[in-house]
Amino acid sequence: MISKVALPLFYPASASIASTVKLPVVIPVGKVLAIGSGENQQGAFVLDQSGTFHFLKVADGSLSASIKTPVIPAGAVRVVSAEYIGKSAYNLLWDNGAITSVTVALASVKDADGKISLTHDVTPQDDLAFAASSGIVQSFARPIEGKGAVRIDRLSGDRLRVTHQLVETDLLGNEKRSNASAEISEPLPGRLSAVAVDTKGHYLYAGTDIGTLLRWDISEPGQIRLLDSVPASEERQAITSLALVLGDVSLAVGDAKGTLTTWFPVKVAGSGEDRRLTRIHTLRPNNGAVTSIIPSPRDKTLFSFDSAEIHVNHMTSERNLLTIKPATAITHAALSPKGNTLTALDGISTLTVWKMDIPHPEISFSTLFGKVWYEGYDNPEYAWQSSAANDDFEPKLSLVPLVFGTIKATLFAMLFAVPLALLAALYTSQFMSLKLKGRVKPVVEIMAAIPSVVIGFLAGLWLAPLIGKSVLTVFLSIVIVPSMLLVTIFFWKRIRTASLLQRVTRGHEFIFLIPVVVMGIYLAFLLSGLTEAGLFAGDFKQWLFSTLGVRYDQRNSIIIAIALGFAVIPIIFTISEDAFSNVPTTFRSASYALGASRWQTAWRVIVPTASPGVFSAIMIGLGRAVGETMIVLMAAGGTAIMEPNIFNGFRTLSANIATELPE
Repeated sequence: MISKVALPLFYPASASIASTVKLPVVIPVGKVLAIGSGENQQGAFVLDQSGTFHFLKVADGSLSASIKTPVIPAGAVRVVSAEYIGKSAYNLLWDNGAITSVTVALASVKDADGKISLTHDVTPQDDLAFAASSGIVQSFARPIEGKGAVRIDRLSGDRLRVTHQLVETDLLGNEKRSNASAEISEPLPGRLSAVAVDTKGHYLYAGTDIGTLLRWDISEPGQIRLLDSVPASEERQAITSLALVLGDVSLAVGDAKGTLTTWFPVKVAGSGEDRRLTRIHTLRPNNGAVTSIIPSPRDKTLFSFDSAEIHVNHMTSERNLLTIKPATAITHAALSPKGNTLTALDGISTLTVWKMDIPHPEISFSTLFGKVWYEGYDNPEYAWQSSAANDDFEPKLSLVPLVFGTIKATLFAMLFAVPLALLAALYTSQFMSLKLKGRVKPVVEIMAAIPSVVIGFLAGLWLAPLIGKSVLTVFLSIVIVPSMLLVTIFFWKRIRTASLLQRVTRGHEFIFLIPVVVMGIYLAFLLSGLTEAGLFAGDFKQWLFSTLGVRYDQRNSIIIAIALGFAVIPIIFTISEDAFSNVPTTFRSASYALGASRWQTAWRVIVPTASPGVFSAIMIGLGRAVGETMIVLMAAGGTAIMEPNIFNGFRTLSANIATELPE
């Protein structure tokens, strides 16, 4: 089981060259702007400055087709730059400052004879078309859902301009378009060296040649608000590359020294509710200046390039997964939509395709058992959350909350079950009449046959709401019931000689204590309302939250202690009772002969002699509590949190297996 399930989690990443081909002569050398690949590792494409997409078969490098971009702005001659914006879409910046956007479709089809042919298409995107503009060095464009689009221009003289192209629709369905522009007015610390924009067009990031990292909020049309201006490193190295990691929360930053770090906004002491851009993870550095960073489209893996190597790192686990050393320096690179193929082009028009195998980059001993700083968290934490509804979700796989929940459930269950089971077993073995013992013991043993799912169902749907209505009854019962029992026993010893009570044979005394227990619980219930009104302002749960900051969850440790204890008690009781009963009668007789009472004999002779059996009973009960699944699954809440208070739920290892197994 370990070799087939657990060990593969730690298998290393690998990269193997699938093909190495020369570009066809029809593709002009030195005029390539971007490359890409399909999902099935059979095809690739190259974009040149004329706006033509050349589709290739990577097996032999043969040209399958060349398709000119469908829309060429008026007055434009060549494409200056191309930006990949995800989902097979590219923004093309033309030499007259106009922007067009296209979606590239590439797939392979195998016919009946096994021959592979490529299907390809280039489709324009009208929602990201911007008119010509002058003085542009670099440009970005992002769609705004339902509102139009936003364009960010890096102008000559280290200026940044943001233009919102707004679309308003009236009641008749007529569209009205308008533009709102704004330039960054404050002086920048140094010269711009790298710029990045998130996919929603809400935040603009920039790096300078003196190592300053800046972040602006550009979500409001006509407004640009500076949020952060921080040094990226102590050495103040020039920032050479920026890239948004999958999910657009974390920013990957590479500098001239080869340092690779990731940043995202967190709450900082003294900043109130504002979030400040903070360096979170430091990854293995490159040997030279980072020329580009490509984030994986599937997880938090980053591909960082320098002049000689390609480093593959995982952001959250901070693992260096792989180092690839190409034969010559890479000028352009791209990942396939599945992230399992890396296609790279060097300066001598050689196209190399690597097949990537990165099985579980997020797994390491530090992520399983240590605190990890996840996106959106203000501090490193232990967290378990294996799945979510969105594709850019990051799995959180710390086992510590599950181990903590298992220990918590076991501890409270054993605290409830062990005293009751052991004392009941001792009384049944040493004090109860044989006739009653013959009835009580089978009944308790039958309790062990009750299915866990039944106990969990009753605990979650009946017991939890019942206790939730009057929590104080439980705590008052802990004090009132034992007190009433002690008072009853005190008076019993003094009236035991009464003629009526002398008819009660030994071993039947406990019958008179049953009404006392019931009365004690009822009295606790009556007093709970008065206590809640007098000491806790009429609402104990609200007092817990407002005074102690503790939130009461209906399915909590109290419910688990009772329900899981109910399942464990029969096991401990049966084994312990057998251990007590199997103590040789000669030991008991010798104790009586020396003048010891029945209680002294039971406590000082029977219990020590039967201690190995008692220990075995506790260990078997402990194993049942640790491995129990259905009770904790239905009555513990299932939230993987690490709080010691008894009013919160938790998640155990066994319940987690039952929850995650269908996935």
